[in-house]
Amino acid sequence: MATAAMTPRSESDVRPMTKEERKVIVASSAGTVFEWYDFYLAGSLAANISQNFVPGTNDTAKFIFVLFGFAAGFAVRPFGALVFGRLGDMIGRKYTFLVTMTIMGLSTFIVGLLPGYASIGYIAPAAFIICRLLQGLALGGEYGGAATYVAEHAPHGRRGFYTSWIQTTATVGLFLSLIVILTLRLSMSPEAFASYGWRIPFLLSIILLAFSVWIRLQLNESPAFKKMKEEGTHSKAPLTEAFGRWENAKVALIALMGGTAGQAVVWYTGQFYALFFLTQTLKIDGTTANLMIAFALLLGTPFFIFFGWLSDKIGRKPILLVGCLIAAITYFPLFSSLAKTVNPKLIEATDQVKLEIMADPAKCGFLFDPVGVRTFTEPCDVIRRTLANSSIHYDLIKAPAGAPLTAKINGTDVAVTDNTGASLVAAAQAAGYPKPGDPSILKTPSVGGVLTDGRALAAIGILFVLVIFVTMVYGPIAAMLVELFPTRIRYTGMSLPYHIGNGWFGGFLPPTAFAIVAASGNIFAGLWYPVIVALMTFVIGLLFVPETKNRDIFTYENK
Repeated sequence: MATAAMTPRSESDVRPMTKEERKVIVASSAGTVFEWYDFYLAGSLAANISQNFVPGTNDTAKFIFVLFGFAAGFAVRPFGALVFGRLGDMIGRKYTFLVTMTIMGLSTFIVGLLPGYASIGYIAPAAFIICRLLQGLALGGEYGGAATYVAEHAPHGRRGFYTSWIQTTATVGLFLSLIVILTLRLSMSPEAFASYGWRIPFLLSIILLAFSVWIRLQLNESPAFKKMKEEGTHSKAPLTEAFGRWENAKVALIALMGGTAGQAVVWYTGQFYALFFLTQTLKIDGTTANLMIAFALLLGTPFFIFFGWLSDKIGRKPILLVGCLIAAITYFPLFSSLAKTVNPKLIEATDQVKLEIMADPAKCGFLFDPVGVRTFTEPCDVIRRTLANSSIHYDLIKAPAGAPLTAKINGTDVAVTDNTGASLVAAAQAAGYPKPGDPSILKTPSVGGVLTDGRALAAIGILFVLVIFVTMVYGPIAAMLVELFPTRIRYTGMSLPYHIGNGWFGGFLPPTAFAIVAASGNIFAGLWYPVIVALMTFVIGLLFVPETKNRDIFTYENK
């Protein structure tokens, strides 16, 4: 078994971080903050983007377009991992993630300049999707490079602590995007923000791009890669070596199913899905929801560092798996408490207003549509989607074949006067469901309002718990992935399971969860997706994932 000339320090050799190591962490983290800031803008500004790039007045179709944009970006991330992972193992870590950062930065800047549908027609939404694809492709190569680069500079026994700084960047990027957006929203009129203000955060990304490129140009190549390159032991075909040999492909599969899949769904549930749940399901205004998420992230972000540091002491595996298990056990009560806190009338109506739809099963399809590409024409399907979009719980009852669709509320027949569901929504609201803008729905669209409102503080507390779960699973994952793969294929090997986990299992979580809600009629049913995946990771990880914290990452072959 060949090993590099560089000998890792012992775990007991704990010393202050050197100036060069701080520069490595700052440069890698700054670039990754920038990458995530760009990627999150599309989610936070979904309504503005859809209004500018999608024709018509169908708000549901507009929202689905934005979800499709997200899905497209996440779908290509594993391909970015393959393309840039291969380059990173062949030509070096430093130059590869300079390329990924530049591609994503320019793509984001272009979104800020892109004319809307009113100016260039269908070219506008097509160009937006292309930008999302380029951003997802670049992000697929960014993370693996940054994590590998930092880990290969870190002293043995402190890799969890060093790489945990990178783990903060996704949350910091989201936090930064929220701060910029909130500052603009609070400093200009809604009309001005809808007209041009939403473009400013995208345009500001050029400043972040310039800073990130400048600081990364000052870095040297990873010492492990330089040594390997000098000795001529680097891989000539990293893709084939990483995934064409069962001993390495098996490690990637275990890393995905027993690590990154569960980490991803916990991560996206605690940050992205929580935000969508607040705004789309509980009908909280965007500013209030963003403020509460921002405060929860501010409180929770230091715990990425804590759990990274702790993983150097007790191991990566127990922290990651316990995070998945606790999240799976507590998601339903936590989201239920969140709903009762911010929109109590909705939960009361869910318990007290029983809406039943009686329809011929042959006329009611399966509503699963995570990327919004299906067109529903049967009244049963259209009505159920409308009810789900209005957060109205319903039970679907089988009627005899050929029977017309009918409905009851609390046992009383309700006339279905249209095929859109609008009449049933109105009837449900008359029976007790809150209408949009109901005064019982939490609304504190200012920093002072959030900090002085008891319900808002309670909601922040619940969101903070969700963020803690995120920090438990995400803090140690970079060190674990780096340690699972040998130096010669590390960039390639770790990038693919990370981005399949986070790009597919995690990235598709919000639209998949909402599709499950629409199909079931239960606003909490979407939580079954992260619960099942997190439990799967717990079981597989417990049985098959090795503990890696004491591994010598400068070996060229897996132990």
